[in-house]
Amino acid sequence: FAYVVTTIGESCNLYNFCFFKNNVVPQSNPHNHLYASREWDKAVHFYSSIFQDMISKGYLSPHSKSLCVEAPNGHEVFALKKIGVEDSIGIFRKAAKPLVIRGEDDRIPFDDNTFDFIFSGGARIEMSARPFDFASEIVRALKPQGFAVFHVKANDTYSLNSFLDLFHSCKLIKVLDIDGFNPSMPYIREIVLKKANHGYRKIPGDDSKNCSFQAHKQELVQKAEPLIEEEPLKPWITLKRNIKNVKYFSSMVDISFKNRYVYIDVGARNYGSSIGSWFMKQYPKQGKSFHVYAIEADKAFHKQYASKKKAVTLLPYAAWVRNETLSFEINDGPAQEKVNKTKNKGRGMGRIQPVKSSRGEFNSEVNEIQGFDFAEWLKNTFTKRDFVVIKMDVEGTEFDLIPKLFETGAICLIDEIFLECHYNRWQRCCPGQRSTKYKKHYRHCLELFTSLRKNGVLVHQWW
Repeated sequence: FAYVVTTIGESCNLYNFCFFKNNVVPQSNPHNHLYASREWDKAVHFYSSIFQDMISKGYLSPHSKSLCVEAPNGHEVFALKKIGVEDSIGIFRKAAKPLVIRGEDDRIPFDDNTFDFIFSGGARIEMSARPFDFASEIVRALKPQGFAVFHVKANDTYSLNSFLDLFHSCKLIKVLDIDGFNPSMPYIREIVLKKANHGYRKIPGDDSKNCSFQAHKQELVQKAEPLIEEEPLKPWITLKRNIKNVKYFSSMVDISFKNRYVYIDVGARNYGSSIGSWFMKQYPKQGKSFHVYAIEADKAFHKQYASKKKAVTLLPYAAWVRNETLSFEINDGPAQEKVNKTKNKGRGMGRIQPVKSSRGEFNSEVNEIQGFDFAEWLKNTFTKRDFVVIKMDVEGTEFDLIPKLFETGAICLIDEIFLECHYNRWQRCCPGQRSTKYKKHYRHCLELFTSLRKNGVLVHQWW
């Protein structure tokens, strides 16, 4: 009997390891030994056509030192070499020599300013858990005036702007929609970037106090469910009906190119109130992992968050317009007070700027709590590269917080808000009677919602 060994060969004068000496195995192009299936040929033909077009446009030349990032099979590298770009290599977490060496997308194993041309196909940057690190490494390894080309699935305006925000020192050269070759990616958006000569390119709107640079978000606002113009007689019923019509931000666009994904529940109360019962179960997350911040000043709810340290960050303060000590009042309406006394359960809503009881109509519990500057916290914690969703239920304080968000420009950091606006609504307990807790009218709430939408913030009415 005999042992037969079949190898995918590498000639000894090219790499550190080989089975035979050159005088035994004739030297040849190592790529001739690669197994060429129909799928392989199809992929190579596709990328060869793409790269030939790049050469004709001046983004690539036969002398370009080239890198393919996240190239598991080496199709792209083989295509580059096939059309004459010999100084080409690919990286992937598992090597496939001679075309692909081991390397991570967020830790490219080459020095700064090494490559003239970098390519990333197959929507790899969209699938990355760290798209900002992915982008930063590509920019680091690319030479000034070098070109980076990406193939992505997302083709909406919002995702394009999010993508460009990742590349802080590159200029957009071209965006082209083309047909793909793989059923998993039948349509491709090709994006060509060029690295600037020097340093950091400031992202538009980094320090802006208006959101005019976010005009692309207006397209989404136009698609949103219409605001309810007439005051509902039974708002708690209207919410159940209206929530079915909500056009979620993440159901209209691709959010893959964001650095972080954040949900901030302002006035969170207990975990099950809106985090566990609504956001975790119903909000469309596109498979992204969101970090949750629960902002709740009422100490009665703090203990239950201790067991959810990894999933939720509790901020045990009141969202306010500055850092200061506040009076915090727990109000029970007439019906709720009766329920609390007879069944020993339930808790009124907490609010800043307590109102005085009128004719003994409301029972209240007043405590001292710490308020913090919510707008400044947003600006110091997040950037426009993050995807930020907020639910705000602050018992009337929204008429203080929202103007401060506009004043500071922090509003531009918010992608989507679910806002409960408090006004002298009809009471559930007492037909024909309005609440005396709030001085604002329904028209004031409509003005608040309208101002948010005009500035490109997708806001939904919440009750």
